[in-house]
Amino acid sequence: MQIETEFFPGAIGAIAKFHGEYYAEHWNFSTTFEAKVALGLASFALRKSDQDLVLLAVDEEGLAASLTLDLGDPESGDRGAHLRWFFAEDRCRGTGLGRQLMSQAMDHTDQHSGGKVWLTTFAGLKPARALYDAYGFALAEEFDGATWGIGVQGQEFRRTAAQA
Repeated sequence: MQIETEFFPGAIGAIAKFHGEYYAEHWNFSTTFEAKVALGLASFALRKSDQDLVLLAVDEEGLAASLTLDLGDPESGDRGAHLRWFFAEDRCRGTGLGRQLMSQAMDHTDQHSGGKVWLTTFAGLKPARALYDAYGFALAEEFDGATWGIGVQGQEFRRTAAQA
């Protein structure tokens, strides 16, 4: 497994494709969600700075996992870095890859945003929730998650400071 720290040709499309297919199959999300992922990724890629972090795990089958820290997200305000587009293909689940990416990302937030980081997700993603809890995230807000193209219980998690 190789970890790339820059987008490569096809990576942005692969991330959007994964989100579109996975969440349609497992959660009945519509193409609205995939379009929002693609739009957000494109916007981020065009304004990405050296402070931001892109982690792309690649194996012989292609893109296996992704995690992005957006330190310049105009929606972040004082919440710190925005953790976005975090996923692992089924073939990587249970291998520790997600924990490896999260650990690297939290080290980055400790150095560049005082450990402050936030993310949005929705209720029901138990393995992801366990990982967020392990890295010091706390549920900050719950809301109607219809913005993903289907009604779910949206959640915002925050990590407010570097972990000792």
